[in-house]
Amino acid sequence: MGDQLLIKNAAQVVTPVGHTALKGAAMKDIKIYENASVLIEDGRITAVGDETEWAKTVPADKQIDATGKTVLPGFVDSHTHFVFGGYRADEFLWRMEGMTYMEIMERGGGINNTMKATREASGEELIDHSMDILKKMLAFGITTVEGKSGYGMDHDTELKQLEVMKELEKRQPVEIVRTFLGAHSIPPEYKGRNEEFLEFLIKEVMPDVKKADLAQFCDIFCEKGVFSIEESRKFLQQAKDMGFDLKIHADEIVTLGGAELGAELGCTSADHLLHASDEGIKALANSDTVATLLPTTAFCLKEPFAPARKMIDAGCAVALATDFNPGSGFTNSVPLMIALGVIYMGMTAEEAITALTLNGAAAVGRADKIGSIEEGKQADLVILQYPSYKFLPYHTGVNIVETVIKKGKVVHQA
Repeated sequence: MGDQLLIKNAAQVVTPVGHTALKGAAMKDIKIYENASVLIEDGRITAVGDETEWAKTVPADKQIDATGKTVLPGFVDSHTHFVFGGYRADEFLWRMEGMTYMEIMERGGGINNTMKATREASGEELIDHSMDILKKMLAFGITTVEGKSGYGMDHDTELKQLEVMKELEKRQPVEIVRTFLGAHSIPPEYKGRNEEFLEFLIKEVMPDVKKADLAQFCDIFCEKGVFSIEESRKFLQQAKDMGFDLKIHADEIVTLGGAELGAELGCTSADHLLHASDEGIKALANSDTVATLLPTTAFCLKEPFAPARKMIDAGCAVALATDFNPGSGFTNSVPLMIALGVIYMGMTAEEAITALTLNGAAAVGRADKIGSIEEGKQADLVILQYPSYKFLPYHTGVNIVETVIKKGKVVHQA
């Protein structure tokens, strides 16, 4: 018999069920086990339910008594930019004074500001900085995180960011899904030469990313003033031909048609979507593309939230993610994100749980392995200090995660 762990006597074990994203009304259909246990062997879930016989096979020192507590799947933060150099606190306050995101970019701030600091930082400096961020994410119950490059927009820094993420996965427990986002903005040296810059990425950078197996996904910031629909379509199609899975930053600032493009190209996820059109929402609902919504970014930018309720009612698969980054959303607070989703975006607590677990896993192409508490899946779990999942939105903006388990091992305790 292999390595075991038994979580017993939980007031609730709560989970969505499935190996693909849940769409529309199915997002509310979570499974709730009362007074239940979870048996883990060799890092995988082998049983869920109320079988008291399990305890007889597990040594006492491999048991966690979860009396009065709730067990959930580990949270999947499926859109972040957590590897970066420098900070942009001044820009945050400029926004509070009324300056728009695009005005800040024109003033020399925005992504290009972080680009300069990230280019100058060493790999070890980025590792040290990112390690602290990952520890905080783990404390919020995040067991898998997607991380993007995109703060180099040159050859060496893009590879450096992705290499840092690859190294970080060896040094700490949070699982990291790597995304190449070289097309995050136009670097100063390519100003006014979008097509030439994208060609540089395709010919000079992405082959080395692929050769070194540094990224599963390729992403682009499809937005007015950044990359057009046609530029994004051509770039992502070439990335797909090179063997990358696809993501897209879509319809964040204006209605451009990014949601439609994401569905058309079969992107694993289309992200942001604050200004997705009705046609875009319909296209997503009729596709396998996950609509990944980032409420803390809308909150920090004082923008209208993405229409989660409308999307779910239309039949979309919706995920929630933090978009943690040094500019438009410098927060990795899962409790804040859940509160915004439920209070301001019209999501039910059950939908928010699905969005942050199974659908988040689907948004990084791993719903067959993580995102739910089912036999055979990887044992990534969180234990809340309260007896019901309803405390997640109810205890507003407060972290109630007590214990985090990754691959069957306790990796954090509050």
